[in-house]
Amino acid sequence: MAKNLYATMKALPGHREKVASLLTALAENVRAEPGCVRFVVYTLEAEPDLFHVEESYRDEAAFKAHMGTEHGRVFNKAIETLVEGGASKVVFLKEIA
Repeated sequence: MAKNLYATMKALPGHREKVASLLTALAENVRAEPGCVRFVVYTLEAEPDLFHVEESYRDEAAFKAHMGTEHGRVFNKAIETLVEGGASKVVFLKEIA
């Protein structure tokens, strides 16, 4: 069964472009993971400092592999001082239809 989630993060004042750059690089790496089905980064039209990332992985094993990647660790460390709360907020989804 696919593993689906979204993550949000709000750039601290003056850090929007850096967060966007980090997310762009992360997206390239994550999309190359064999278990990645979807990784799309958005910013909200009405609030451009708020980023929304939609992610889908083939299954739980693919998600666990994703969580163990070096590029993921580097990204999470890099955003600690760039986004509110020092990390993204992750919401796991359950498909119903």
